[in-house]
Amino acid sequence: MARNLGFRFWFYFRQGWSVYFAFIFAAINTLTVTYYLAIENYPILQQFFPTFESYILAVAGIGVPLLVAIGYAHYKRTSAFKAEATVSWESNPYARRMLSNAEMTLGLNITLLELILKLSNNEKLSEAEIKNILEKKKEIDEFLKSRSLDNKLDLDYMKKLVK
Repeated sequence: MARNLGFRFWFYFRQGWSVYFAFIFAAINTLTVTYYLAIENYPILQQFFPTFESYILAVAGIGVPLLVAIGYAHYKRTSAFKAEATVSWESNPYARRMLSNAEMTLGLNITLLELILKLSNNEKLSEAEIKNILEKKKEIDEFLKSRSLDNKLDLDYMKKLVK
């Protein structure tokens, strides 16, 4: 972790800047510039917005619900967020690792439940079932030995499942 201290600082700085400071600064700047350069110089617009405060209230009253609707659409109604999540997952080895581990665990849990049900009915495992279990174990052992956060085996595993 210590070797990444500079990058961690840079990441936190960019988050603080882009999410908080730049957002607030841009909003204040946009409101100020549009009012004092546009509205103040046109008497017809000043009839609608006689003061800077009334302009802020009108823009906030319309803008905030509009931007909330746009944000909602971005996450829930369009493919934009899905594409962002896919890119993030493909480029983040930790996310890939968690997802491939979860998929393997689900597959193993299904197999274990089937075996438990069979054994609870006092049924013996067939040679084919035992062979299948040993093949799965070997496949997982080989996968665990060969994968790392630097290679793309987790990504390849997930792409194989998606197809």
